[in-house]
Amino acid sequence: MNAAAAYTEDNIRTLDWQEHIRRRPGMYIGKLGDGTSYDDGIYILIKEALDNSIDEYMMGFGKAIDLTIEDGAVTVRDYGRGIPLGKLADVASKMNTGAKYDSKAFKKSVGLNGVGIKAVNALSSSFTIRSVREGEARSVSFAEGIMTSELSESGLKEKNGTTVSFCADRTLFGEYRYNFDYVEAMVRNYTYLNAGLTINFNGVPYISKNGLLDLLNENMSEEPLYQPIHLAGEDIEVVITHGTGYGETYFSFVNGQHTTQGGTHQAAFREGLGKTIKEFFRKDYDPADIRTSIIAAISVKVEEPLFESQTKTKLGSKDMGPDGPSVRNFIVDFLKGQLDNYLHKHPSTAETLGRKIQDNEKERKAISGIQKKAREMAKKVSLNNKKLRDCRIHLGDKSERNEESMLFITEGNSASGSITKSRDVNTQAVFSLRGKPLNCFGKTKKLVYENEEFNLLQAALNIEEGMDDLRYNRVIIATDADVDGMHIRLLLMTFFLQFFPDVIRQGHLYVLQTPLFRVRNRQTTIYCYSEEERMKAIASLGKNPEITRFKGLGEISPDEFKEFIGENMRLEKVRLTKDDPIHDMLEFYMGNNTFERQDFIIDNLRIEADYVEE
Repeated sequence: MNAAAAYTEDNIRTLDWQEHIRRRPGMYIGKLGDGTSYDDGIYILIKEALDNSIDEYMMGFGKAIDLTIEDGAVTVRDYGRGIPLGKLADVASKMNTGAKYDSKAFKKSVGLNGVGIKAVNALSSSFTIRSVREGEARSVSFAEGIMTSELSESGLKEKNGTTVSFCADRTLFGEYRYNFDYVEAMVRNYTYLNAGLTINFNGVPYISKNGLLDLLNENMSEEPLYQPIHLAGEDIEVVITHGTGYGETYFSFVNGQHTTQGGTHQAAFREGLGKTIKEFFRKDYDPADIRTSIIAAISVKVEEPLFESQTKTKLGSKDMGPDGPSVRNFIVDFLKGQLDNYLHKHPSTAETLGRKIQDNEKERKAISGIQKKAREMAKKVSLNNKKLRDCRIHLGDKSERNEESMLFITEGNSASGSITKSRDVNTQAVFSLRGKPLNCFGKTKKLVYENEEFNLLQAALNIEEGMDDLRYNRVIIATDADVDGMHIRLLLMTFFLQFFPDVIRQGHLYVLQTPLFRVRNRQTTIYCYSEEERMKAIASLGKNPEITRFKGLGEISPDEFKEFIGENMRLEKVRLTKDDPIHDMLEFYMGNNTFERQDFIIDNLRIEADYVEE
């Protein structure tokens, strides 16, 4: 018998709870990450700790939460009821243990599986949870999920509440660093969804008086066409307006959880909005004409919500609760009543909305003929042979790796050839441009269908009808790090900003950072992404190392490219915030100010144009 193939009782193992979490962190927090991306695991740990405090507030206990981050150490202190002292160790270290299994204690909370705080505990090098109740307190400390100490106190004059302190384990997360902008955005969302709650983040108080209306006003990057419509009822709050761009922008939440991937509540909102507006105007508008340029927020509170993953970014619940209506009926009925009433009471808003829908309809009909021909062309063209070298796994597939799916947009045969040969064919696709794309600033969507490259790129991404069927989680611009490459980046960003801003808003667009230098001796090779890294590499390798300056992606061999698009891939996310008005940005980057644009490109290159190779 082959010893390597032996299968006995010795092969069967039962992992302790903390060992399972540490071996399979992705099941609990999505991914690890060092803090460079907003969805890295270190932020999920903060969120899990905060969620429990938010749930206390939602149940009517405690009006403030203190969040402190200093040198990687995170502390969350609420002023709620405090965890019952006798169960303090259990809630932090026993799976499937928590008050949220008893819907009387927590009716509409985010966390239901008794897992979140245990994951924080297991993935932290140090973790302490402390509860104060009526002058009595208990603290329990852990290291990597294993209890190290327990302490009881009495005769205290502290306010009731719970404190969680932890340091994420650097052996798992690497040398991470918290980006306070990401944390602040998380804190602001919590306050928008819990009007009246104060969160003190590193001593700075954050509070919202107007809920989702404040969220929309703070996050809009353009002036709305009409005053946002703010509607609220028991277990639901919505805000609706329209802008002037393309696409649909939604901020959706369930029990205070930001559902970035939407779900049943967002689908019901889109359906109810279309039905209500069609009935109000008594016209059979196309739903796409109603929703184009919409900017909206929706928050619902659901009993025992079912999310599609532990990271809770997409709601799967069909019902509002065990004895409540369906999510769809609840939201559709609310909009039919409240939105219809609002439009009748505010005729000027209704008039502006009606004009916007008619403008969208006119533009759609104007390009319908071109659109049909473009679709036929996209079907006839063999994408696999001409432009797109696809991957096997796509976003939305029933695969554990669908979040890893990505599309590299590259220019030139040599560059696309190198990436194609070195990629992971399961998750990495390549789309090859022919030369520089057109500058589409100021153009209408008609251009997308008239231009073969843009039409085929749109078809490859599958975003013509919106973001619901986007085929890749990451869309990566991969161009040379020179003046021409920077220009191509700007042209592609202009395409997305002009016609598909939701690709950027929803965090799917990236720029691939590729090394500028290779510094090596006989034993060691170091790839450098900046002049500073080059100098450090030279110093570390000693006398006369070999220095190669990469002038373009095509010069990097497929074997080397595996280093740059694998685990060590450096990506820079393209972001769009309230401080980035789209029209003004496009006017600067792609308008008639050629000299200003040239200066910007040169100033923002990571190398000097006159660099002399040593």
